[in-house]
Amino acid sequence: MTDVGQVIARAHREEWARVVATLARRLGDLGLAEEMAAEAFAVAVERWPADGVPPNPGAWLTTTAQRKAIDRLRREARREEKHKEALMLSDAPEPLGVIDDDRLRLVFTCCHPALAMEARVALTLRMVGGLTAGEIARAFLVQETAMVRRITRAKEKIKAAKIPYRVPSRADLPARVTGVLAVLFLIFNEGYLASGPGTEAVRGDLTAEAIRLTRLVRDLMPADGEVAGLLALMLLTEARRTARLSARGELVPLGEQDRGAWDRALIAEGHALVRARLASGQAPGRYQILAAINAVHTDASDVRDTDWSQVIALYDQLVRLDPSPIAALNRAIAVAELDGPEVALAKVAGLPLAGYYLFHATRADLLRRLGRSSESRAAYDRAIELTGNPAETAYLIRRRDQLAGL
Repeated sequence: MTDVGQVIARAHREEWARVVATLARRLGDLGLAEEMAAEAFAVAVERWPADGVPPNPGAWLTTTAQRKAIDRLRREARREEKHKEALMLSDAPEPLGVIDDDRLRLVFTCCHPALAMEARVALTLRMVGGLTAGEIARAFLVQETAMVRRITRAKEKIKAAKIPYRVPSRADLPARVTGVLAVLFLIFNEGYLASGPGTEAVRGDLTAEAIRLTRLVRDLMPADGEVAGLLALMLLTEARRTARLSARGELVPLGEQDRGAWDRALIAEGHALVRARLASGQAPGRYQILAAINAVHTDASDVRDTDWSQVIALYDQLVRLDPSPIAALNRAIAVAELDGPEVALAKVAGLPLAGYYLFHATRADLLRRLGRSSESRAAYDRAIELTGNPAETAYLIRRRDQLAGL
């Protein structure tokens, strides 16, 4: 890829949501905003190699998209309403309401209660996270074609129901925050370990943006325990980011990471949030429990010092609250450290996660520890087939190939 091509690709990752959010606010039409943003990027692909990259790529893209929107509306201006829409694109200041960040306002708008929860999350990941349908599908463990249909239906419902793009009032926030937190968590996870082939293994731009937006949500809703829990979870996970990749580009699992490379400031902030939630005496939600689990891990100076009984007790709480197969899988991983791989393998058996690479990677590791090399190799092969992350793939291949010496 040429240097200009790399700049355009980076601009698409970093500016897509900003351009869509700005246009959606001014146009009041989410579909048109996305279409005009795509046209602006197409113009950039055509013009930047010849004219050079503008000093402020984001502003150039937004301006180009706005001009294309004005042209489109003027061409279609057969009714007075269309003329009014064109006038909406003026640079006159407008009221921002309780949310003055375009991206966060778009998150809350897409997470409208009229949409099913999964549709809200999928649509927002596309619009705000800039994730592809394939990346979103992998997050939901469904086929890409099914995810495309889900996103399309969500857009159609917004249009048919005439759901307005407007600044949510403070009274709207509690009804939408569950979907908002789900979106921010998935955006963070895609940055933490990118799922698509041909992408960077770890995308710091996505993790940083997810943390920034979650901080803004906490400013809006400081008493919400799950908002604080999600922020703590992100901070404690982000603190380990630089230790998660080896010099060869392989994923480094938690137990093998250089804990001296962890970001102690982020860990301290995350621990403070967890302690504050525990001191509140309120029953914890899903994100608060996950944050507490990460607090136990980051509190240990060595993996051998990890309090696995506490980790399992926290997973017991999580499974009662969220009896999902992925929660059960993660609990089994902790059980292996306390009760051994054979007990954990029995708990993993039968989980409906045949299409999830970590299910097969977990089985492979447990089988390896039990000396069942041929079964372990087959499980590694399936995990390698399902994962799209290059660092994860490299790690799994090395672990599989080590079985030849056993």
